[in-house]
Amino acid sequence: MLRIGLCDDEAAQREGFRLALERLIDEDTMGLVIYEFSSGEGLLRWTGQHPGEMDLLFLDIEMQALNGMDTARKIRETDKQLVIVFVTGYRDYVFDGYSVGALDYLLKPVREEQLEKVLKRALGALALTAPETFTVNNTRGMYRVPYGDILYFYSDKRQVVLVTAKGEYPFYDKLDAVADAVGSGFVRIHQRYLVRAAAVDRIEGAVVRVGEASLPVSRACRAGAMAALAQNMLDRRLP
Repeated sequence: MLRIGLCDDEAAQREGFRLALERLIDEDTMGLVIYEFSSGEGLLRWTGQHPGEMDLLFLDIEMQALNGMDTARKIRETDKQLVIVFVTGYRDYVFDGYSVGALDYLLKPVREEQLEKVLKRALGALALTAPETFTVNNTRGMYRVPYGDILYFYSDKRQVVLVTAKGEYPFYDKLDAVADAVGSGFVRIHQRYLVRAAAVDRIEGAVVRVGEASLPVSRACRAGAMAALAQNMLDRRLP
């Protein structure tokens, strides 16, 4: 699934861009979701609530109030991975894009063959840099959380809650199914808890410390969990 953002304060520009993307991208093969924003402020509010959910952003530079360059700078304060392509009517802004790690730029009026070339570059960049993520679907939306940001999962009645340093993401599933999905980098320490091994700071008797949390290790899981966590800690200390 490819998730693309279009940020332009002109509705006609967004509409033309969206139609061009739909022609160029095979939705049946790849899947496509397009998010549209009419201002930099609106884009920043959304990205703040949906971290990591967007793959690629086409960002107009010449917008009212907060322009595209300043919007990109604010995005980069919290998101270094998002692929950004600037859209502009002036070549003068092109070199400024390097300061925020923009992949490329498109000159207005955007030609479809020009868009196709940039899109291929963006897809290549995404293939090289995309971290492994866990996808959460809940009533607030869809979130893709990089494995490296996950501290642990815990079950709560019919829900599982994914915990990161920045917040919690509840969703309906079983912890057994989550354990199967995330693989060997995660260790079951209790019927209710599944921790990312590399996120464990200390082992203290029948408790493990993960961030600010102290999580219990059940008797049934203790031998296997402690061995796996101790081995992970040892591996992290090796040069």
